[in-house]
Amino acid sequence: MTLANTPSAWEMDRDHVLHPYTDFSSFKGEGSQVITGAEGMYVTDSNGGRFLDGIAGLWCVNVGHGRQEMADAISKQVMQMQYYNPFGHSTNEPAAELGHWLAQHAPGSLNHVYYTCGGSTANDAAVRLVHYYNTMRGLHRKKMIISRNDAYHGATYVAAELTGIHATKNSFDRIGQEFIHHISAANMYAKPEEMTEAAYCDFLVAEFENRIQQLGPDNCAAFIAEPVMGAGGVLVAPKGYHRRMWEVCKKHDMLYIADEVVTAFGRLGAWFASEEVFDYQPDILVSAKGITSGYIPLGVTLISDEIYEVISKPQSEGGVFSMGLTYFGHPVACRAALTSIGIMEKEGLLANARTTGDQLQSSAKRLMDLPIVGDVRGHGLMMAVDLVGDKAAKSPLPMSAKAGETVFRKCAERGLIVRPVGDRIVLSPPLIINPTQVETIVSTLQDAISETAAAL
Repeated sequence: MTLANTPSAWEMDRDHVLHPYTDFSSFKGEGSQVITGAEGMYVTDSNGGRFLDGIAGLWCVNVGHGRQEMADAISKQVMQMQYYNPFGHSTNEPAAELGHWLAQHAPGSLNHVYYTCGGSTANDAAVRLVHYYNTMRGLHRKKMIISRNDAYHGATYVAAELTGIHATKNSFDRIGQEFIHHISAANMYAKPEEMTEAAYCDFLVAEFENRIQQLGPDNCAAFIAEPVMGAGGVLVAPKGYHRRMWEVCKKHDMLYIADEVVTAFGRLGAWFASEEVFDYQPDILVSAKGITSGYIPLGVTLISDEIYEVISKPQSEGGVFSMGLTYFGHPVACRAALTSIGIMEKEGLLANARTTGDQLQSSAKRLMDLPIVGDVRGHGLMMAVDLVGDKAAKSPLPMSAKAGETVFRKCAERGLIVRPVGDRIVLSPPLIINPTQVETIVSTLQDAISETAAAL
């Protein structure tokens, strides 16, 4: 192929790449926005547009784009040793160092790490480890996992079934329905108006207890939950919810899996949110995204000493732990994680996330004055804005209005990237954000929503 007839990146992408969540009704005509550059808080596209990245790539670019320190560390590791077989009793220095750091900073006795390539595979690994753990204890029936409606846990087959956004499964075959079950999301916006926060928490905990009794406590192995739901709507549970759900798990010899793919590594102002922010100690903690700030894919499944003690006994004479991935503990990914963590420590990004997160949550409340905004909620540097047709009734806008998509486009026209999920706008900026940029995000979103409301 000569240079003269080489198709553009836009054409090659349109003709050959199957994107996550493609809208096939428009993709063939519109194609994709081609992002060609990224630096700090901003990205640029092939048309020369420059945009403030209000979603940190996809919840993950915590230390910002284009960091020289990251490039140098990754390059050095590639030249020193880019990969070697991790199976059996072979390791590498970055994987060992990161494992040590995780054990030092993760809550409680989460002192053992199983490496994966991302959040979906880390959640799949968590489920497989739960099942293996109970098999090794002789509890062969105790295999059911309880998840929540509107939860997002990934796109691999088991993780997709754990996911409670059921619209994502339309026309896809279902697996694992015999051992994966769902209960209500902790959605404060959807609770009955007359119900107090404490009463709503009581209701949710009672529902969980009732579902366990319905399925049989001897069959129920684990509960999986995000500290704050991400893709499902940035849903913040009522006060005390996670602690009480954890107590129910302990009562029934169930494991608590904290899906911190989004919330760990600073998004809520802490390395890990489970214990420090929400006062509960998970038995398994899953993370990805911000662990490398999106520079290289990496996922981790952290397990407690108590689980490790059971699964580290040989199944039989000569038996091995026959579970692993080619890119387990990839040295370049682990070096990227250690470097990203070092930047966060050096620049005080946990504290910055707390301060700017408070500013974001406070400033964004003024969006509630707009006629089509039903709710503004979040925690730290996670925020969602619900667009509605009737504020009092919380009724949706007509689908034909495509309000979320319209707000997204109007923000882009003003140099800001937000994420539309139906008629909900989600924000999750990099942790390096400053107060001026927080105000730019809120003001731009206010103008875009106002213009959309006027057109409606």
